[in-house]
Parts: sequence; C-alpha cells; structure tokens
Amino acid sequence: MKRFKLIAVLALIALLPMTTEAQMDALIQKCKKEITKPFVSDGQYYTVLLNDGDIAEFYATFYGGTTYRLVGYVGEDAGDLAFSVYDQDRNLLFTNRDFENTPTWDFKFENTMDCIIEAEIDSKNITSGIAVLLIGFKQ
Repeated sequence: MKRFKLIAVLALIALLPMTTEAQMDALIQKCKKEITKPFVSDGQYYTVLLNDGDIAEFYATFYGGTTYRLVGYVGEDAGDLAFSVYDQDRNLLFTNRDFENTPTWDFKFENTMDCIIEAEIDSKNITSGIAVLLIGFKQ
C-alpha cells in the first residue's frame, strides 16, 4: 500500500507542471483572441502565479503616437484580474477597477513612457491562479 501511495504522489508531482503549462497556454490563447486586427501582439507574454493578496509588477515602454491594447486574464472569467498602469513616478494612469475589471484597455500616449503595470486577483471566485497579460499595438 505504501508503494502505491508513493507512486501516486510521484505521478501527481510529474503531472503538475504539464497542468500548469496547459492552463497558461489556454490563458495565452484567450488573451490572443482579444488582440485582433488592426492590433498585433508585441510577442511577449507577461505571466505570473498569483495568490490572493499578491501584486505582480511588469515593466513596459509605450511609444508616443502608437495605439496599444492591454489584455489580462486570470482564470476563466473576465473580471477576475485587476490591473493598473502607472508612470515611473507611480502616478496612476489607468485601472480597470473603474470599469468592472474589463480584461481589455485601448490607449495611446502622446509621448514615449516607461510604465509599471500591476496585476492582482480581484475576485470572490478564485484565490489563486496564473495571470497572463498581453500587449498589442496598432499597425
């Protein structure tokens, strides 16, 4: 019986990375569906495992005169991920909390800006999950 338990535990440990990778791939595909023409992805996936209360930070440079689309999901439902965009001085430029945690935001800066993007779970439905953010730009 002990041998069976050990084999079961080892099998579970071996399958965990595949399950996590499959979840992340599904979320990436979900985000990609929101990056539609005339937008194209910048080619980077911003991913992180979040627990309730965690805040992830990502850094991005947005070029003046370019229109961007930011897309973010954690889990299956839209609205479970809150994200905010700040300038380098931590001035809030946008938060999707003001729009029921919409998973997409289109924006354009007049000047090139280095920004901080914060993401966190904002849901009563989930307490942890893989968060995925994608940035697209208009061609």
